Amino acid sequence: MLKCRTVWKKLAPLARASSTLCRQNVRRAGLNNGKMPSCVPAGHMSTGPAGGGRENQMYFLLVGVTCVGGGVYAYRTIKGDHQRYQDRIDEISSRPHKQATEEPAIPIQSEPPAVAEPEPQAALSPEEPSPPAPDVEILAPIETTEPPPGDSLPASLQFPSHTPYLLIGGGTASFAAARSIRARDPGAKVLIVTDEPVPPYMRPPLSKELWFSDDPSVTETLRFKQWNGKERSIYFQPPSFYISAEELDGAENGGVAVLTSKTVVHMDVRGNKIKLDDNTEISYDKCLIATGGVPRSLQVIERAGEEVMKRTTLFRKVEDFKSLDKVSRNIKSITIIGGGFLGSELACALGRRSTECDLEVIQMFPEKGNMGKVLPEYLSNWTTEKVKKEGVKVISEALVKSVVCKDEKLEIQLKDGRLVKTDHIVAAVGLEPNVDLAKSAGLEVDSDFGGFRVNAELQARSNIWVAGDAACFYDIRLGRRRVEHHDHAVVSGRLAGENMTGANKPYWHQSMFWSDLGPDVGYEAIGIVDSSLPTVGVFAKATSKDTPKAATEKSGTGIRSESETEDTAVSPVASPTPAPPAVLQKDEYGKGVIFYLRDKVVVGIILWNVFNRMPVARKIIKDGEQHVDLNEVAKLFNIHDD
Repeated sequence: MLKCRTVWKKLAPLARASSTLCRQNVRRAGLNNGKMPSCVPAGHMSTGPAGGGRENQMYFLLVGVTCVGGGVYAYRTIKGDHQRYQDRIDEISSRPHKQATEEPAIPIQSEPPAVAEPEPQAALSPEEPSPPAPDVEILAPIETTEPPPGDSLPASLQFPSHTPYLLIGGGTASFAAARSIRARDPGAKVLIVTDEPVPPYMRPPLSKELWFSDDPSVTETLRFKQWNGKERSIYFQPPSFYISAEELDGAENGGVAVLTSKTVVHMDVRGNKIKLDDNTEISYDKCLIATGGVPRSLQVIERAGEEVMKRTTLFRKVEDFKSLDKVSRNIKSITIIGGGFLGSELACALGRRSTECDLEVIQMFPEKGNMGKVLPEYLSNWTTEKVKKEGVKVISEALVKSVVCKDEKLEIQLKDGRLVKTDHIVAAVGLEPNVDLAKSAGLEVDSDFGGFRVNAELQARSNIWVAGDAACFYDIRLGRRRVEHHDHAVVSGRLAGENMTGANKPYWHQSMFWSDLGPDVGYEAIGIVDSSLPTVGVFAKATSKDTPKAATEKSGTGIRSESETEDTAVSPVASPTPAPPAVLQKDEYGKGVIFYLRDKVVVGIILWNVFNRMPVARKIIKDGEQHVDLNEVAKLFNIHDD
């Protein structure tokens, strides 16, 4: 090409001169043929010598030679590149054959010889354990044998190298997103990557119903009876719902596949790909981050040493439930640190077991009462008494100073001098959002609430969404928030899935959450429920129908958010009929409604032993209006009806 360029620079002046001369001759010939006056001056426009037929022949000859030379050069270059490409392809395709012939044969007892094509049973390799069969120890550890050398599948066959929809995390938010994607795009191919060894499951029963099961094999089956008496599994779907990761790429109708026991260690947002802990890379078109959170621990416990850590449970996953269930049956004393939802639920659950197996259950927390950060003080005190009646020794205003292991016992020293001796500790002090991918992905983490910072559509980037506990989202009604509850994971996961398929919807649906202190006392909440806000409570006398058990029997569901509907509720209107007086004993709170106010506007509502009224509460918060008399608003929840 350089030679051609040099020749052309030398020929350029001659080419311009000849071109001008040709145009002159053509014009002159046209004038003569048209019998126009022959005196039209044209020759003086030429920059080269007049006449010059020999020069024209030289010009055409040089141009022709140049074109032919360029064509030959291009042909030889393309042919050479094609040959090198073909040689490279032949070399790559011959690699498995070379390895098979060069590697020495290894005798394997009662095993067929390795073949080039993978067998269907290869899906049961240790790197991709298939979901267990339904109704047969659904959560029993999956036993696998070490495959002989040379039998393991190449990574390209074990995992799809590309997936249109990639969901990182195997919790509630991921499953809700997968179901939403498939609903809007029936042929969608969805890949879920989870670090847990099991497919997606619901977490609330781990601290609620599972502990009240009479089945001695509940830790293996993970099937439980709901408050309504119906039995179900903690899994969202049976194994038949999913397809194997190997089949996902070629599935004509798409499907949902789950890669278990795999951790995403790096995320390349520019290259649209991730890297797993085994260095496998998977590219994607659209990605959801639903990594959830990890349970917090106390620094005094982390600094106490290995022996203390061995006797401490950070409760979060199925394995934690199994472990704590086993521990609680083989020790004499257990202490729960934390007075929030999880700590109080576990305290009540273990408290009921204490009478069966002579177990001392202690609950300690820095607040004055159970769930002191959520409930107003009078209701927190009432809840604390309820927990004590369940057989729990409650220690309030307890700040842990140190923990040591001495004489096979854990000694918890409090800052006020009190000393508590126990065999095991359960730390239930909150959740830390899992944002490990933020650094490699270059995603923003909110400095106030934690979690990946996303917009109202749950987007962190144009093709990356975040849902569940790890999302710090913008609520168009209540501002920026981060929520750690089951129903929020369902709602945000569903919304993210819709937006991944082009819905472009903002977050407006106020998710609810609930907590049960056994089958007799429970509450549902929505919005911002913070005990530091002004509250107004309206209560009435409870009946036998006003319990979590009765509510689930009526609705037919155990997870109460499943019974929620998008029914529209009437706007609060003052009624001329005064509310009947509540017949209550002192400090008795059978059922009622607690309103949380900010600037005289209701921003949160707790329904205390009042169930199936969440659409009304959602409507009140969505309207965002000031109310003169909240007693009138409380009448919308029919708390005074028998």
